[in-house]
Amino acid sequence: MVCTFFGHRDAPYEIEHILRETVENLIKNENVKLFYVGNNGRFDSITRKILKELKQKYDEINYYVVLAYMPGRQNSKNEDYADTIYPDGLENTPPRYAISKRNMWMIDRSDIVITYTRGNAGGAAKFKETAQKRGRRIINLFEYV
Repeated sequence: MVCTFFGHRDAPYEIEHILRETVENLIKNENVKLFYVGNNGRFDSITRKILKELKQKYDEINYYVVLAYMPGRQNSKNEDYADTIYPDGLENTPPRYAISKRNMWMIDRSDIVITYTRGNAGGAAKFKETAQKRGRRIINLFEYV
């Protein structure tokens, strides 16, 4: 099974504990082996950190940070892209649509979506709703914090 993540850029650091518990439960009890996360905000940053740590504990899992934009040469010296992927087709997408197209790519490949969304405003809430409409199981951490 595959899990992806969408959350507000300003998600509080306090969600780290419940996010870790949720992901670990999916690994242990629901046979989730692959995770996709973006790289556009605090929620994604917290998620990436947790996935990196859990990969050390659970060798059978894999995770990828799914990029919306091709990394520029000037930034590549300081960044670690070892855990990233860049989906086919995004190279021809105008920058203003790249995050949306990347997020749809992640939804299309996922069974479960973990979110941190307050209300219905913002991009994370939009993609949570899209995932629901496409029949994905949603776990909204906002309900547990």
